[in-house]
Amino acid sequence: MPSYPTLICIPDISGFTRFMSDTNIELSAKVIPALLNEIIYANDIGLRVSEIEGDAILFFKKGDLPPFQDLINQCRAFFTQFYKQLDTLSKEYSLEIGVDKVPDLGLKIILHFGENVESVQIGNRIKLMGEDVIVAHRLLKNDIDEAEYLLISENLLKQYDNEVINRNFGWGELQGEEKRYKHLGDINYSYVKMNKLME
Repeated sequence: MPSYPTLICIPDISGFTRFMSDTNIELSAKVIPALLNEIIYANDIGLRVSEIEGDAILFFKKGDLPPFQDLINQCRAFFTQFYKQLDTLSKEYSLEIGVDKVPDLGLKIILHFGENVESVQIGNRIKLMGEDVIVAHRLLKNDIDEAEYLLISENLLKQYDNEVINRNFGWGELQGEEKRYKHLGDINYSYVKMNKLME
């Protein structure tokens, strides 16, 4: 199949493994799908779902990128809707075993852009393949000492004119980082802490 320039967006629930191990299966089976659904319903910029990976959603969008501010606003919507739902669930299941662990969940979002991402039809799902899909997943394994953040790869930032990139979003400022990944080399990215949105 042909390759296309593709935006990759991965909202990932932090604290998932600990929550699953500390919480009864009945409660976790209600909480995690409700949170993932809330993220999917908050999608306003035409992202498509490729996979749901337990604690994460792999969104993608081929072709033209949305305006930078629309992309940032979308991430803000993912984050705020996630925490609204988390608060609702915490109250709803306040008498359930393990509910004290629900507020420990957080959200991190990875944004990346790849020139050569292939999509393959498997059943009724579109499976993304290619090095840039690997890069997006590897970016989840970084040195950011925060549970909630938005990470934007340098490759995505390069697609926008510097004039349209406002590095201060009002709720945080993008900070640059670099990490070396085995087989992939150095990958530059910027990130912004997202916990101020909860204040």
